[in-house]
Amino acid sequence: MQSQPFIDRLMADIQRRLPGDPGQLRDDVEHSIRAVLGEALARLDLISREEFDVQQRVLERTREKLETLEKQVAALERAAQSDEQ
Repeated sequence: MQSQPFIDRLMADIQRRLPGDPGQLRDDVEHSIRAVLGEALARLDLISREEFDVQQRVLERTREKLETLEKQVAALERAAQSDEQ
């Protein structure tokens, strides 16, 4: 899962909103927020875009195979019906 860029963007936004003087408070807050966000995102059971794209391609191929098999079954059924007559 590629949650790090999201966390980095969120942290940058939060840092802009914190008081300008760098200090221990700012570092502590950043560390705490990163930890909380990391844990929350880990519990969401998300997948990366790459994994999603792979599964989408698998699904497309499966649909194509299913359509081919449906056509073959229909042709066999027609052939069986014409043999019965």
